[in-house]
Formats: sequence, structure tokens, C-alpha cells
Amino acid sequence: MFQPETKFLIVDDFGTMRKIVRKVLSEIGFKNVEEADDGNTALPKLKQGSESGAPFNFVISDWNMPGMSGLELLKACRADDKLKHLPFVMVTAESEQSNLVAAIQAGVTDYVVKPFNAATLKEKIENAYKKTQK
Repeated sequence: MFQPETKFLIVDDFGTMRKIVRKVLSEIGFKNVEEADDGNTALPKLKQGSESGAPFNFVISDWNMPGMSGLELLKACRADDKLKHLPFVMVTAESEQSNLVAAIQAGVTDYVVKPFNAATLKEKIENAYKKTQK
């Protein structure tokens, strides 16, 4: 499993959802958490973290956001050599098969469909860890 000091970035345009994800992360032992309200805010944070030597280790992003969507953020991360290996879990209310296929093709590590509980998110984080350790 990821270390307790793992640095997470939660990306969601809905403040309440960011708080929920932060609370779940805290409950499972992760305290190093930052937030962004959309992909346009998140991408510079991710790049700055990487360039400053304090990179993020994990992204949990909503799919539907104004500005830059979660899928666009995922594609931007996968296109950047410094960010392309970052575990990336997409949170979505979309259960459309075509959307999930698009996320998988773009390189998402895993996804969780809203509504979800702490056990589900923990399981997705653990699955992402296993996938990134191969």
C-alpha cells in the first residue's frame, strides 16, 4: 500500500465532494492532501510539484468539470513525461460504457462511480497501487 506521506491531489469543481474525498483519505491514513477545483488549476500544481522536487504521488479527479475536464487532465498527465506514471483515479457519475472505455484508452489507473463509500475508494487506491508496482 502507499505510504502515509503519499501526496494526493483531489480535483473536483464541487467543494463538498473534495471534502468528502479528503475525509475518506484521512480515515484511511493519508494526510498529505491538496485540492484543485478543475483541471486548469490542477495541471499547473502537478507540474510545479514535479519541478520543485515535491511531486504529487496520486490524483483523484472528477470527470465532469468546467474548464478542463478530468479526462482532459488525464490526457495531459499521460502526455507529460514527468507525470505520465502518476496513479490517476477518475471519480464519475457517468456509468456510460463508452465513457469508461475512453478513460481506459487514455490511461486511467482506475475509476469509481458516484456515489461511493470509504471502503470502495480505499479498494480503488489499493488497486491503483498494485497496478503501479508492476
